[in-house]
Amino acid sequence: MVAVWRIHGVNQTASLRLVLRTPPCRSASDPFHKKTPMRYAATLALVCYSLFFVLPNYCLAQQKAYRIGPRDVLTLTIYAGGEKQYEGDLRVSDSGSVSVPFIGIVNGKDLTVPNLEARITKTLAKDYFVNPQVVIGIKEYHSLQYYLSGAVNSPGLYVTDSEATLMELIAKAGGLLPERGNVAYILRGSTKELKQGEDVQELLKHTKPKKVDLKKLLDQGDMSQNITLHSGDVVYIPLPKALRLAESKIYVDGEVKKPGIYDYQPGMTAMSACIMAGGFDRFAAPNRTRIIRKEGDKRVVIKIDLDDVREGKAPDIELKPGDRIHVPETWL
Repeated sequence: MVAVWRIHGVNQTASLRLVLRTPPCRSASDPFHKKTPMRYAATLALVCYSLFFVLPNYCLAQQKAYRIGPRDVLTLTIYAGGEKQYEGDLRVSDSGSVSVPFIGIVNGKDLTVPNLEARITKTLAKDYFVNPQVVIGIKEYHSLQYYLSGAVNSPGLYVTDSEATLMELIAKAGGLLPERGNVAYILRGSTKELKQGEDVQELLKHTKPKKVDLKKLLDQGDMSQNITLHSGDVVYIPLPKALRLAESKIYVDGEVKKPGIYDYQPGMTAMSACIMAGGFDRFAAPNRTRIIRKEGDKRVVIKIDLDDVREGKAPDIELKPGDRIHVPETWL
């Protein structure tokens, strides 16, 4: 008897072929006659375990295999001829390509690590080395990004190494504030706009967000509301309209180490707010910092070069309650 269990993963199909042959007839005097049923019972148990436990887990792992994306930082090691030919870091460009030593530009977008290893190995073997070995690791994850805004303890940009659910993202942000609305708005693919300084409430006016009922999710435990987010999503959980949080808080977001809501203090400046938020991140562009301020019904944007402020070439700007300081990403 031949049994085939076939798994369809993300990029490949794995098969397990189990061959069970009927044993030859044995006489009752054969010393192995009585042991044969036990041996085949054990084999059958192993088969069942593989079918119902090992293989489904393997399939799940294949479906959730991480795919390389823009701004990820990879480690690359190349071996050939029994020696290490190269070892270093590679940064994935915004278009998903990587510049690989010896062979030049390789498109790695949406590939898993084994896929990219195979692609590079094939090219190296064709033109450069005999039987090369390529080892790739992910040093920094940057492509799975989500932005959480509103009634959470630490709003801002979050980067993960796997797709996040709404509750997982809320947990990363330190949970919800006691004063919160009962709806979460999901703005698909809007992280880029927010990183460029757009206001989330302005984005709501021009997009049709997906809504999640937080009362059903958090109070009633309805897990159908715990949706899986897409990379680039913005999650906005508004505060109750009656709450005037802006009278005592300032907001720091963008490329700082600890984006979030901070208590306003008289005399606070743009630079001191960024320092309070942990300082600038690796890909920050402090020279293009903006202060977004509401004056009545108007939205005023004040540009400030915090590189010049840091070097004493320009004055700092004193903040007002409710100000939002946005540090954009560098173009390089």
